Amino acid sequence: MNIQQAYDAWAGSYDAMLNKTRDLEARAIRALAPAGPHAAAIELGCGTGKNTEWLAAQVGQLTAVDFSAAMMEQARRKLPQPHIRFQSADITQPWHFAPAAAADLLTCSLVLEHIANLDHVFAEARRVLRPGGWFYLGELHPFRQYQGSRARFEISPGSTVEPPAFVHHLSDFTEAAFRAHFQVRRVQEWFDDDDRNTMPRILACLFQKAD
Repeated sequence: MNIQQAYDAWAGSYDAMLNKTRDLEARAIRALAPAGPHAAAIELGCGTGKNTEWLAAQVGQLTAVDFSAAMMEQARRKLPQPHIRFQSADITQPWHFAPAAAADLLTCSLVLEHIANLDHVFAEARRVLRPGGWFYLGELHPFRQYQGSRARFEISPGSTVEPPAFVHHLSDFTEAAFRAHFQVRRVQEWFDDDDRNTMPRILACLFQKAD
């Protein structure tokens, strides 16, 4: 099962399932992504809309992007606001959903573990952001990946699906940002129950496009 098929299969139960990674990243983006108002924003990996509603309240126009049509349909049903434009796209390809200098804020939540080539994503991020624009990303912490954690879900008793995933170290993100001429503004680690004696679950980074 490829990534798109896996998330299509997960869409119907995604919101109801216990998912500490999903819920903790939702806290991280609200704390780290610059609050609005912004004229326009792009959300990569909108999924079922866990962050979309919050982002929509910060911006005049929101483009919510996902590879999974079934995930995005869940979000569309919940969020009929006219200033949200849902767009199906594969972000490993050219981003036809956005012209150059289209947004003040770009967010990417729990997506890049499924993307091998970070340089393409950062290059396109630079293209679609306006000068001084912000790029937030939140990912499963690589420490968790080192121990075998990854996105997975059960489609039936005893049948678990694990979409293809790639390990990206912290330096992979910061070096990709450097090559795309972003400045690193913040790097945060988020922990279950805010217990810093445990392994972090979420890595959250905030980059800014250099003028």
